Amino acid sequence: MTRLDGKISDLYDEVVARNPGEAEFHQAVHEVFDSLGLVLAQHPHYADAGIIKRLCEPERQIIFRVPWVDDDGRVQINRGFRVEFNSALGPYKGGLRFHPTVYLGVMKFLGFEQIFKNALTGLPIGGGKGGADFDPKGRSDGEVMRFCQSFMTELYRHIGEYTDVPAGDTGVGGREIGYLFGQYKRITNRYESGVLTGKGLAWGGSQVRTEATGYGVVYFVQEMLAASGAQFDGRRVVVSGSGNVALHAIEKVQQLGGHVVACSDSNGYVIDDKGIDLAALKQVKEVERGRISDYVEHRGESARSVTSGSIWDVPADIAIPCATQNELDADGAQALIDNGCQIVAEGANMPCTPDAIRAFARAGVRFAPGKAANAGGVATSALEMQQNASRDSWSFEHTEDRLSDIMSAIHHTCLATADEYGVPGDYVLGANIASFTHVADAMLSLGVI
Repeated sequence: MTRLDGKISDLYDEVVARNPGEAEFHQAVHEVFDSLGLVLAQHPHYADAGIIKRLCEPERQIIFRVPWVDDDGRVQINRGFRVEFNSALGPYKGGLRFHPTVYLGVMKFLGFEQIFKNALTGLPIGGGKGGADFDPKGRSDGEVMRFCQSFMTELYRHIGEYTDVPAGDTGVGGREIGYLFGQYKRITNRYESGVLTGKGLAWGGSQVRTEATGYGVVYFVQEMLAASGAQFDGRRVVVSGSGNVALHAIEKVQQLGGHVVACSDSNGYVIDDKGIDLAALKQVKEVERGRISDYVEHRGESARSVTSGSIWDVPADIAIPCATQNELDADGAQALIDNGCQIVAEGANMPCTPDAIRAFARAGVRFAPGKAANAGGVATSALEMQQNASRDSWSFEHTEDRLSDIMSAIHHTCLATADEYGVPGDYVLGANIASFTHVADAMLSLGVI
């Protein structure tokens, strides 16, 4: 990481000292702090009021035991988390992640990012994140249900439609949200549909929520292209991952005329020079629950599987990392640069390392950070909250139009803010400064709380 200057450096050192061993959280804080020198030079009152210190300290950090019984009758124990980071703009909003890598540092990194991502949407939602070190892969529906019920038995007392509204994330899809909501309803005796988002369409869910993050990042790239008078037509695109976000990013790129030639999972990646066959990919990943290499059997001679190297070695005009944090490092960035990549947009949360981001900046590659580019998921969750509050439902087309408008507005905000602070075209500084000042002004208005 680069060394921060002056008072910002001292504040960062204090955050690291107060939160030892939380590397992902430190990285997320450093990335925001790296943009704040320009703000404090013009608006020193933010530092004087302790805004930055307060932003880095969650309002609440909840850690709890999750006991449950597996199909063999054995008692299992997991650890649950909910980090309620900042509610200056509205109730805490952020997903639940079920994955073995979950620990407090990851929850704080994701929750911290969520503050700024949510602020960029312009919707009245604060930032939070939660989850557990439970792995739903390979578990039966009964085991997942029992885990979710035990998890919600503790979590329910900390959430509510005006307090904290979780959604899904890695490992938490419609099945898990259903079990969680069922237990919440059972315990509280309330049909409070606004307490969780990502629900099924038959019981309060929103159209487009499943597609929103993947669609949203592609809409953001579309705006980046339009800013230079270009379109997706015929451009080669690489999308890492093959989960929900990646699948729907591929879908929207293809709808807009782009040519997706590669995608991946944890075992490697596939290249298909004819363009990824989305139906075949969904068959492998959603129906068969197979590995990305199985795609080749469905697709035939045009596709090949690669188990060594990196997906970023594949030549592309546009790269959209949609898998996990820190998946795209300096070597991957240099490979993209050497192959003429022009745009990188984060579909996952913090998938690019600091060294990769600096490499893109030096090479003139336009880079969109996740807090801006992948905000479509939480934006559509907030739209689901609106529909629940009004006992209404919207069509797919209307909701997608709202999503497109929100992503366009975020893009405009990033560029306008970058221009205002003398760094034209810098999406990272534009996103960080615009979101920080929005939250900071709200915190100042609310007093020291």
